[in-house]
Formats: sequence, C-alpha cells, structure tokens
Amino acid sequence: MPAWLMALTEDARRALNGEQRVIERFPFKVGRESRVGGRPAWQSTERRHKTAQELNDIYIVEHGELLNVSREHFLIERQDDGYFLADRGSACGTIVEGRTVGGDRRGGRTPLRDHDVIIVGTPTSPFVFKFRTSPD
Repeated sequence: MPAWLMALTEDARRALNGEQRVIERFPFKVGRESRVGGRPAWQSTERRHKTAQELNDIYIVEHGELLNVSREHFLIERQDDGYFLADRGSACGTIVEGRTVGGDRRGGRTPLRDHDVIIVGTPTSPFVFKFRTSPD
C-alpha cells in the first residue's frame, strides 16, 4: 500500500517537484543534494555512474551557509505494524509532530501516523511536509 508526502511550504514543493509525491517503494530515502558543485542535480547531464546505487529517492537542494538537511537525512519504512521514520544519522535531526528524532549524528526512529507533519532539520527549516496514508 502506498503512502504520500505532501508539501506544506514552497521549498517542500520544489523538493517534491509538485504538491505531493507518492511513496511506492520502501525504504524511501530523503537527503540533501551535494554532488554537482552547487548546481541542482537535475541540471546535470550525468548524475552518477549507472552502476552506482542512489543514496536518496528525494534530493533536497538547499542554498545558503546554514544547512538543515544532511546528505543522508531520513527514511520512511513500512512494516507490518505501520510506517516509521528513521533518522539516518543527520546533524540537525527530523521533527515529527513536534518531537525531534535524531540529530547530532545519533539516529533514531519513530512511528508515523496519517497527517503527521515532518520538518527536515531544525524548527526554522523551510522543508515541511505532511505524511499521508491516503491521497486526500
């Protein structure tokens, strides 16, 4: 059964390339784009060697000196008992419904429920999403 990430901010819309993104494959990985010398990867003709495995399903392009998003930030996984968000050892952590998961490279994991708000990084991060288990 798929799930969705819905954009709640303009920066989140840019990251999803639209209002929402269906999640059909798990784990679904999110991280910062950093491989193309400051240019978003979609502007590059060749992202990686064709045999290399992608680190993320969504690459967030972040501008500026202060970064909220780590290269390998979080993932969403599905198990028999539901959905979970796992921090992948990020520096700033991920905020799920007001609770910080991970940060300081320590990782962490929390259940995800329908309508949970996810902030990638600190409370001032512009990358804010809503997790959905139905597309409404």
